Amino acid sequence: MAKMPLGEQTLYIGIDGGGTKCRASIMTADLQVLGTGVGGPANPFQGVQQAKDSIRTAAELALIDAGLPPSAMTELIAGAGLAGVNVPSLYEVMSAWEHPFKEMHLTTDLHIACLGAHNRDEGAVMICGTGSCGYSYVGDKSLFIGGHGFPIGDKGSGAWMGLEAIQAILLASDDLGPKTSLSESIGEFLQASGVMIVDRMFGAKQGDYAKFAIFVVDAADAGDAVAVSIAKEGAAYMSAVARKLWATQPGRMSIIGGLAPRLIPWMEQDMANNLSPALYQPEFGAVYFAKQRFKLANNNQSVLTTAI
Repeated sequence: MAKMPLGEQTLYIGIDGGGTKCRASIMTADLQVLGTGVGGPANPFQGVQQAKDSIRTAAELALIDAGLPPSAMTELIAGAGLAGVNVPSLYEVMSAWEHPFKEMHLTTDLHIACLGAHNRDEGAVMICGTGSCGYSYVGDKSLFIGGHGFPIGDKGSGAWMGLEAIQAILLASDDLGPKTSLSESIGEFLQASGVMIVDRMFGAKQGDYAKFAIFVVDAADAGDAVAVSIAKEGAAYMSAVARKLWATQPGRMSIIGGLAPRLIPWMEQDMANNLSPALYQPEFGAVYFAKQRFKLANNNQSVLTTAI
């Protein structure tokens, strides 16, 4: 990464906080990346204090990567897009945080993903990683789909796939469901079988289940019937989400997330054909958002000063 002093310039930090990790990148106003850091889970639905700690850790590591002193944290204009803050109570909690930045402008991970994917205000995006959800913003109207959180939602996601796989393995071990190669691949990963899998998964979180998604898509590609069924169900859900988003006429639609490239081939062809590559990563969208809010706040302050 480029190394440069803070000086008199305004620096931004884009924060993409998801259910598995938090990625933060410090950038100049023209989007030159100076440093990047990665922290732990930053979805406040999984723990508010954990989310705050993960954001701080990612920001501290980004400062180190940029060659900036710890004191520079208080001069950064932050744009933070977090999973979970589409829930009003969590948005309020995180908005009230006495954060370490000069300013922090909070929105959802979907919003920053959309801004980054299209490098403009309007568009549609789906996230298919640890969790899943969809979002479009067209004509000053936004549409959120899903994002209800694991285990009650997030169908088609890595965590959902992992849970489906574990349930199928346990059914097979009781001879109540079809045999599947997932019993061997995931059993070897866990070093467990049958009821011992239950013991291994005691207290498991969203990210723990998401680790099994790669086994599911690998087995599905190899023709395992159980894995194929899981992949098809997840892809059908994401195709339905895509269809609702495309109906808003966003002009451009992308899907991002670690699981996305493996799930696209299982999606309905017409919806897969409507997908465009993301132009930038979500943390760029977070800085885009922060710059908008920072400029708006300064313009409002100028108007107020003039009036006085």
